[in-house]
Amino acid sequence: MRIPLTRYGWPQVAVYPAIVVAVMVVLPLGAMSWFPRWAILSAEGVLAAILIWALMFFRDPERSCPSDTTLLLAPADGRITDVEQVEANSFIMGPVLRIGIFLSIFDVHINRAPCKVKVETINYKKGRYKNAMNPESGRVNESNELSLVRMDNPPDRLIVRQISGAIARRIVCQTAAGRELAGGEKFGMIKFGSRTELYVPAREDVKCLVRIGDKVKAGQTALIKYEIRDTTDGQS
Repeated sequence: MRIPLTRYGWPQVAVYPAIVVAVMVVLPLGAMSWFPRWAILSAEGVLAAILIWALMFFRDPERSCPSDTTLLLAPADGRITDVEQVEANSFIMGPVLRIGIFLSIFDVHINRAPCKVKVETINYKKGRYKNAMNPESGRVNESNELSLVRMDNPPDRLIVRQISGAIARRIVCQTAAGRELAGGEKFGMIKFGSRTELYVPAREDVKCLVRIGDKVKAGQTALIKYEIRDTTDGQS
């Protein structure tokens, strides 16, 4: 069965498995006279597991994304680590709701747009590599921030922030300011364990659908629902 691999993973998706395969071939030839058979087979088993993991890390499964325009979808796979109101920033005025997602080394690492949006700006910031499970990492770690504007009503301003972790050393973002993205459309990834945050206006009509500890899937799990009221009710 073919494993769909992301183009964002190059060159690592080719180089890392090639190195592991080369070691698996050379190891028995060079170690046969030095180590017992069981030790060599054990080492080969570990290398095989590493090979499978290296390929699975860059997997890019096909996904059918909801078309409901009242939803904001998860921008990443992983586990919800924090849901909290934070201060306004230069892009989103007023109270802001932040939802943090931690991506383990076993999660799919593709990032997707939360809804139909236009990319206003992209700002990369150098930083540290603290554990991405810590919400503090969003402030001090290397990050890439996409400022987005919803193309459906309400035309809210949103932020998706890609954040490196203790292991991650490479943020990939293959979109640009001025581009339009469909809901659930892929735009990049973070290689090896990381964090992704979604920032939305905190209002009564913006309902959060997830809690800390929930598992989510990019482009499929709804994080936010807009409670659109029918303004024609009661009018003659």
